[in-house]
Amino acid sequence: MSFRLLSPRIVELLHDSALNPGELQGRAQDKSLESTLARVDNRLAYGMIEDEYDLAAAYATAIACGHCFNDGNKRTAFRSMNAVLRLNGVHIKWNTTEIGDAIIRLAQGHMHDEDLATFLRNHPQT
Repeated sequence: MSFRLLSPRIVELLHDSALNPGELQGRAQDKSLESTLARVDNRLAYGMIEDEYDLAAAYATAIACGHCFNDGNKRTAFRSMNAVLRLNGVHIKWNTTEIGDAIIRLAQGHMHDEDLATFLRNHPQT
């Protein structure tokens, strides 16, 4: 299966659009966005991504847990996840509180990307 993927530049633009005035911009000095996104590439290469929900969850997990930005990592994880879904033909009607809680649990290690993919599959599309 062929998927539409996100480049580091697109993720960086999604990050920049997620920040509020006064928040820390830019990448964390000791983290690499390219290395973070390589986790997704590796999962693809080893056949660990079966559908667009797995792909979106992999991006969200890599970004939320990679902490490669100074601020806004969870928001960037959500925006990247949503962008991947939309690029691959899935449009989910979000409950802000529910998806926010899921991304927080993901970033805290209380949810895994497989769980997030299942969560995404069970949500109504618009």
